[in-house]
Amino acid sequence: MSEKTKYELEFVIQSSPQLLYQYISTPSGLSEWFADNVNSRGEDFTFIWDESEEIAKMLKKKTDEFVRFAWEDAEAGDFFEMRIIVDEITKDVSLFITDFSEDDEMEEAKMLWDNQISDLKHVLGSV
Repeated sequence: MSEKTKYELEFVIQSSPQLLYQYISTPSGLSEWFADNVNSRGEDFTFIWDESEEIAKMLKKKTDEFVRFAWEDAEAGDFFEMRIIVDEITKDVSLFITDFSEDDEMEEAKMLWDNQISDLKHVLGSV
């Protein structure tokens, strides 16, 4: 297995941090934009797309600030994180994504996040 590269993306989202947090941290919120359906049992979240299922464990969370997940089959140290940042001066809300990808799949991974966040913005009315 080749080494994965960490990357970060930033998306400005017109939303309150509290509302945005609900969409990145709860099964009902995540199923609105991230997957077709999401179920959770404790820290284990099951993400369902069409005919496939992936399980991720919520490693860390801080209310209205961030969530960090690791896929069940992820290599040690790999995770994906969604962090809400509010600009001190402008009060603009940004969602920072941290994820890992194989180098040859990096552009595809970034495009996938672009599409997912576009869906999130539509759900929030932030377009």
